[in-house]
Amino acid sequence: MKKILVGLFLSTFTFSAFTAELMPKADFEKVKDQYVNVGSISTSGEVSQSDAKAELSKKADEKGGDIFVLTSAHTENKIHGTAEVYKKK
Repeated sequence: MKKILVGLFLSTFTFSAFTAELMPKADFEKVKDQYVNVGSISTSGEVSQSDAKAELSKKADEKGGDIFVLTSAHTENKIHGTAEVYKKK
């Protein structure tokens, strides 16, 4: 049982180490020549900012991205957002 728990912990830790991160647009502008765009992502219907960020991060991971830069966001009872995904050159 201990081996299973340790394995789950390590796999969770390893997964989170490779999660795409949100980068503010102003910060991205300073380093944009180091990245290549790998696509766009969006989320809708989320109930919290942290849920929306987690969903965008998951979608960025699926595209193989290292970072994502928010391009739009708004709320009307639910959170909607779009972002561009970038991978380090």
